Formats: sequence, structure tokens, C-alpha cells
Amino acid sequence: MNAFLRLRGEIDAGLRAEMLELFRRHFDGVEPARFDQDLDEKSAVVGLRNDDGRLTGFSTFLYYASEIGGEAVYVVYSGDTIVELAAWSEGALARAWIGAVLAVHGERPQRLFWLLIASGYRTYRFLPVFFLDFHPRHDRPVPADVREALASLARERCGAAYDEAKGVVRFPDAPSLAGPLRGIPAGRLADPHVAFFARANPGHERGEELVCLTEIAEANLTPAARRVVRSARRGSPE
Repeated sequence: MNAFLRLRGEIDAGLRAEMLELFRRHFDGVEPARFDQDLDEKSAVVGLRNDDGRLTGFSTFLYYASEIGGEAVYVVYSGDTIVELAAWSEGALARAWIGAVLAVHGERPQRLFWLLIASGYRTYRFLPVFFLDFHPRHDRPVPADVREALASLARERCGAAYDEAKGVVRFPDAPSLAGPLRGIPAGRLADPHVAFFARANPGHERGEELVCLTEIAEANLTPAARRVVRSARRGSPE
């Protein structure tokens, strides 16, 4: 797989059309106008192409300044994300995503947080694979300060679509995963992280998204993530 990073101004009509076509093959209820509007609001897209040059996955994100408890911080907010099933096991998109985010954040001294909204368990599973501390999670309650930060960022970014009591986002007419990506295979529920996602976001098949927060910092990375970061620092996506 070949990864690439394109900033907002570098996303041409051809790439936009490829992204929409890939997204529509894996989600029900995709409206092109809504897809374009969401893409126009994002800072960048990280994508994957196979050896034949075909787009096999992408993830958009918004990078912006905010504050947590009066502290100036930066936030990465994930947008539309899809990877073909055949490419999921390689983890290429996750590795490319971290490299891209680090490249965009650069040497800024402010802390960096990831505000993730996940409608699928595969996306949620990025958190335990790459981060030591993240919320919400199955094995500990959300600390009060993290709960406040998560809610503040979610309200700022998602507005009335954020249901604070349930910790999910319900965007009007949101697309939902289709085909083999829809739902959670029974065998995956043996994974406590997947089982937690199913409990915490019972409306995931309707396109509801679990709101999550973690800090992207060296001390919060798993050994697997540290290896990815070392690789990313040697060379970010094209």
C-alpha cells in the first residue's frame, strides 16, 4: 500500500470523485452534497493506494486550535473514514494517519488531542492499539476532567448533534456502514474493547457515533505506536 497526504487545497476533482465512489460503496445513505460539504470543512485527507494506483482507503481530518480547561491546545477531529476490508489487516491507514498528523502539527509546543467519533468498532480499535490512555473504555470510568474536556470539545464541534448523556453523536441523515462492514461479528465480541463499543454505542448500525478522546503524546503511545512514530519521523506520507 502507498500512503499519501493531501491538504485541503491539494484535493483535486479527480481525488474527490474517487473518495466519494469508495465511500458510497461501503456506506448507505451517502449524499454527494453532504460528502462534499464535510470534505470542504476538513484540513486534509490521508489516503491509501494499492500497487495499481487504485484508492483503497482514506480518512479526512480537521486540525484546529481550541482550549481545554483554559489551556490552549490543538485538536485533530476525524471525519469520513473508510478502508476496504482487504486492506484493514495491514494497518496501513492508521500508520499513515499518525505520520500525517505529526507532520501537520510540526514543532508546535501546545498539546495535541484526538477527538474521534466512531460509528464502527474497527475505528474504535485504533485507540487501544496505539494509545495507553483514552476514553471512554471498558476497564475504567472516565475521569471528571476528561469527561468535561470531551464534552466541551464535542459540543464545540458537533453542536446539537451531540448527546452528552449517552456520549454519542447523531448527525441528521448520517450514512451508515453497509454490507460486510455493517454490524459486529459475534466472534469479535470476545474482545473487551469491541464488546464495550457495542454496549456504549448500540445505535452504531444506524450511523450513531461514539465520541472518544485521547492525547497524542509520546508518553501516551503504546510500543506499537512508538514504532510507527519513529518510522513516520523518518518520512511522512507523500
